[in-house]
Amino acid sequence: MLQSLDKMKSKKGALEISFGWLFAIVAGIVIIFIAIYISSRLIGTQQTSISAQTGKQIGILLDPLETGFESAQTTSITIPSDTRINNICDSAGTFGKQIINLEQKSFGKWIKTDVNVGFQNKYIFSDGQIEGKKFYVFSKPFSFPFKIADLMYITSSDKRYCFSNAPNEINQEISTLNQSNLVVDNCAVNDVKICFGKENCEINVDFSSNSVEKNGTKVYFAGDDRTLMYAAIFSNKTIYECQIKRLMSRVGEISSLYASKELLINGKGCQNDIGSNLGELSGLANELNKSNELEIVKIEADMINQKNNAGVCQLW
Repeated sequence: MLQSLDKMKSKKGALEISFGWLFAIVAGIVIIFIAIYISSRLIGTQQTSISAQTGKQIGILLDPLETGFESAQTTSITIPSDTRINNICDSAGTFGKQIINLEQKSFGKWIKTDVNVGFQNKYIFSDGQIEGKKFYVFSKPFSFPFKIADLMYITSSDKRYCFSNAPNEINQEISTLNQSNLVVDNCAVNDVKICFGKENCEINVDFSSNSVEKNGTKVYFAGDDRTLMYAAIFSNKTIYECQIKRLMSRVGEISSLYASKELLINGKGCQNDIGSNLGELSGLANELNKSNELEIVKIEADMINQKNNAGVCQLW
C-alpha cells in the first residue's frame, strides 16, 4: 500500500516537472519570437533611415557636377553595400521632380523602402533601376538656347558600354572622360554595344532622324545636340520622355523671364527685338508632349540664339 502511494506521488511530481518545463519552453519561444519581431522592425527602420540618408548623400555628391562648365565632367559614387538606385521622374507641377528611391541588400535580402528623396533642380538619366556598389556619373550642360540645366547620366560599374563607329568628336569626348565603363571600339562580348551606323546593336544612334533606338523603342534628340543624345542612350524611354518634359517646362519659364528682361533693357534704350520670339519659344516648349516634337522647338531656339548674338545688348 505504501509503495503504491509513493509511486503515485513520484508520478505526480514527474508530471508537475513536465508541465513546468513545458511552460518554460512555450514562454521561451514566445519571447524569442517577440525578440525576432522587434529586431526585424528595428533593422527595417534602421535600413529605411540608411536608405534615405544615402539618397540624400547621392544628391549632395551630384552637386559639384553642376558647375556651368562647357565640357563634360565625371565622378564616381561608392556605396558599402549592394544597392539598387530606382530613378523616378515626376513631370507634374511647374518643374516636376527628380526622385531617387534606394533598395539595399541586408542579410542576403533586398530591403525595399517607401522613402523617396526628391530634387526639383536635378535631371538624372539612367535605366529605371541600376544595381551595384560603385556607380559612375558624368554630366553635360544643356542649353536651349540659353543654359537650362546640367544633365547627369548614371551607370553601374558592373555594366560596360562600348561606342562603335562613333563620330570623332564623340570618341574624343568619351576618351577624355576616362570613365572605365565607357570605351571606344574594341568591344567585348558582354559590352552593351552602341552603334553609329548600319550595324544592329543593343543601342542604335541615327543622326539622319536624330533618334536613338533601344529595347525596341525609339526616342528623339534635337539636331546635333550630344547632351540629349547621351540622355537617350543611357536612359529608358519612360525616364527620357519625362525628363524632356521637365526640361521643356524649364525652357518655357526661363524664356518668359528673358522676355521680361528684354522689356527692361528696351526701356533703357537698348533694343534687342526678340521678345516675341521668346514668347513663341515659351509656348512651344510648354506644349511639347513627346521627344519627336523637339526639332520644332529647336528651330525656334536656334533662331533666337542667332538674334541674341547679333544684338547690341545680349540677354545671355
